[in-house]
Amino acid sequence: MSYVGIKVFAPASVANMACGYDILGFALEKPGDEIKVRFSDKVKGLHITKITGAKGRIPYKIEKNTAGFAAQKVLEHLGETRGIEMEIHKKMPFGSGLGSSAASAVGGVMAINELFMKPLTKRELLPFAVLGEQVADGAYHADNVGPSLLGGMTFIRDNATLDIHKVYVPRGLMAVVIYPHIEILTKDSRGILNDTVSLNQTITQTGNLGGLILGMMNSNLDLIRRSLTDVIIEPQRAQLIPHFYKVKEAALNADALGCSISGAGPSIFALCANTLVAENVGNAMQKIFNDHKIENDLFISPINQEGAILC
Repeated sequence: MSYVGIKVFAPASVANMACGYDILGFALEKPGDEIKVRFSDKVKGLHITKITGAKGRIPYKIEKNTAGFAAQKVLEHLGETRGIEMEIHKKMPFGSGLGSSAASAVGGVMAINELFMKPLTKRELLPFAVLGEQVADGAYHADNVGPSLLGGMTFIRDNATLDIHKVYVPRGLMAVVIYPHIEILTKDSRGILNDTVSLNQTITQTGNLGGLILGMMNSNLDLIRRSLTDVIIEPQRAQLIPHFYKVKEAALNADALGCSISGAGPSIFALCANTLVAENVGNAMQKIFNDHKIENDLFISPINQEGAILC
């Protein structure tokens, strides 16, 4: 006999926010992943019974699946061994720079927690979700997992200890994200980075990061505009994204506050003062890819303040 279960939604996220590499990210309203779980007397322990939207690319083995591994870690923490069936419904692309693996991991921990009547807070679920994403890219960082789970814009002072904090978002701020249909895996994108940074780069980047956070906290759009700049990572990764600088120029010319690479790419994000500007910026960015006959998806979204939710 199987029992009625629950469904959760975990949203996509933009990480590596220009000057905030590995430490700053925000959640989108869409796309995202859906995870369903239910108790079952047909299985022992956690079993993944169905995966859709993945084109056969996601393993069913718990230890190799981001949602499954993260969920299993929560179950071990709770001391639960009851039979549970899990379904994973991918509603977002792989290798897009939108935190696909993070959304799955977040959905996994959120679903288990909801199934057991919320024994843990969202913040207490965070380390288990980070462990799940680590299965996919080998790195322990929360700049995608944090906003996908907790919602809003998050600043991670230290990834090792998950010292994470919410950043105030000015009223009306909108995100534009364009995803060109090419794939860049996080492991490959990390592999091209030079780990040597000059003193001048460090000073400029930390100044921009401080300015960006202050601009957010004080709703100072001019300060955000001056600060949303990456002098370290973007120049190295831009080569992986066709026509990146043309897209960025188009966004800035349409009055975006700033524009850079989302996550490991190839998605590109821009922040905008309001919905009207966001629509103009999105059209300008999309036109570059359309003119070069590169298929793409455009997302225009406020910053999602809720994060993962029970559907």
